[in-house]
Amino acid sequence: MVKLEQESREFYKKVFALVIPMALQNLINTGITTADVVMLGRVGEDVLSGSSLAGQIQFILNLIFFGITSGATVLTAQYWGKGDKRTIEKVLGIALRVSLVTAALFTVITLCFPTRLMRIFTTEPQVIAEGTKYLKIVAYTYLFMAITVVYLNIMRSVERVVISTIVYLVSMLINIVFNAIFIFGLFGFPEMGIEGAALATLLARFAELAIVLCYAKWKNKDIRMHVSDIWGKNPVLFQDFLKYSLPVIINELIWGAGFSANAAIIGHLNSSAVAANSVARVTRNLATVIVFGIANATSIMLGKVIGENKPELAKKYAKRFIFLSIIFGIMGAGVIMIARPFVISNLSVSERSAEYMSFMLLCMAIYVIAQAMNTTLIVGIFRAGGDTRIGLFIDAGTMWCGSILFGALAAFVFKAPVEIVYLILLSDEVLKLPFSFGRYFQKKWLKNVTR
Repeated sequence: MVKLEQESREFYKKVFALVIPMALQNLINTGITTADVVMLGRVGEDVLSGSSLAGQIQFILNLIFFGITSGATVLTAQYWGKGDKRTIEKVLGIALRVSLVTAALFTVITLCFPTRLMRIFTTEPQVIAEGTKYLKIVAYTYLFMAITVVYLNIMRSVERVVISTIVYLVSMLINIVFNAIFIFGLFGFPEMGIEGAALATLLARFAELAIVLCYAKWKNKDIRMHVSDIWGKNPVLFQDFLKYSLPVIINELIWGAGFSANAAIIGHLNSSAVAANSVARVTRNLATVIVFGIANATSIMLGKVIGENKPELAKKYAKRFIFLSIIFGIMGAGVIMIARPFVISNLSVSERSAEYMSFMLLCMAIYVIAQAMNTTLIVGIFRAGGDTRIGLFIDAGTMWCGSILFGALAAFVFKAPVEIVYLILLSDEVLKLPFSFGRYFQKKWLKNVTR
């Protein structure tokens, strides 16, 4: 009994040593978005809506990066358990190559067709004009992110989590300070509005890259970043990378495209709904900082013990992580309900936007409980064991054949009220639960993928 209690204490000690820094990172990233929403919300609804919808491009790119690194960390976490650092460096190089090529493509498309991209999400001319201004500046950050996001996520998989906290803390401080200066024209600078927010983001992303490159060059002695690994050839390892990364990348794209489809459906309703939704999304992100930390810790710790060939311990860890996801999902819902009146009363939005916001936040409180469990299962448990395809089928089925299909019908065919459309669009996480738990109990996710 004493030995069991000690093992349990050691488990939770390891979990929160990972979760706390990652939760702080998620909180910091959300803080950056929150700063944009609060400051631009004081400028006007069109500006707030323009930045929110323009941010969908970066959102999709981030999902691709997350797919690349999630597939890569299936390998790196297990090789970390095996103790093979050189293979981890090669996987890092492959992931950086794919992310840089992807970012270059997004940069070119965004700079060449910013207005056309905005028209995907809304038909309101003023919102399109503001979003176009934002995209013309923020597109230059994509290449910076290709390196920082991929590198820091892979460092998480080998239990190097503090560096991400430092990087994103510095980024947030730079972003908030220069947001205020450029948006409102402080200290003699011109008042730039949405372009000021984009410029502040550009400076923050450059600072992130500078810190990461310095850390990789002079501080990280365990896992090195080699240029030769980025552009070198390793066909066997690249095949493994594609095997586990491609389903995740497609999964994240389908999931991200689903979120963008939601934004597009809401964007074609009215600007008040867009403004309310942008605030609801930020509130959800704040409420789920620990939840996503739990999911990432699940992937890291399960991947490591599977790489160490300890399947029974992996099963025990998985049960504990599901329990934690439920607890923190409920806590996240509580945060939304507590924040709800303060959020509504402190933003300069129309009365209609405030009404929408009140309803959306209530829906979001229920949504995050289901999301907490699904994220831990799909992103944490399944991917840790190399079961990367199941998420693709679950997300595609519940979103595109469920919430998005019926949400679009409600919006454009039946002309349902905004509240009904929104409720349907958020139903996908609840629909996923029986499929996610069904796969978990089958134990098909428990695989050692190292060579």
